[in-house]
Amino acid sequence: MMKIKALAGALVMTGAGFLSQGALAADISNPDTPLNLSSGADFVGHLIGGNHQGDTFADKYTFTLTGASTISADVYSHTGNAKNGLDITGLSLYNAGGLLMAGTQLSTGATDQWQLDSAILGAGSYYLMVSGSAVSQSAGSYSSGVSVTAVPEPETYAMLLGGLGLVGAVVRRRKQSGNA
Repeated sequence: MMKIKALAGALVMTGAGFLSQGALAADISNPDTPLNLSSGADFVGHLIGGNHQGDTFADKYTFTLTGASTISADVYSHTGNAKNGLDITGLSLYNAGGLLMAGTQLSTGATDQWQLDSAILGAGSYYLMVSGSAVSQSAGSYSSGVSVTAVPEPETYAMLLGGLGLVGAVVRRRKQSGNA
């Protein structure tokens, strides 16, 4: 009887060991990838081959802003149904100090879509992080479009208003001298 209990205990422990190996998820993140926003936009993505079910990723896309700007990013993954491909679980914006803002999930399931629109950001280094996991043995992918829009400095607005004031003064003066 004692041998049967010992054998049953060994089988239970062996089974638990095998099950725990399946529960360990591998990190299949892309290496840090720089965005080239010199033209105002860039497109990136990640293709994950088969046999990665349960594996996770947190892809980091770095960029530097030279002046006040806003960032807009969209992430899109389409798998055909919720049982294949990828599950995008986050889109976030960071700087050296940490998380600045999280994106908004617009849809999930057969199609995962996330969007992020930043407030005005100052000059400096930033990164976007796309996170998720593979939900099946099938291949999956996502694509992301990122655009940057420069925001004029307050001095630019002051110069514009000053110039409009001068043009208005000249027009008014010409009207007055034409009536005299």
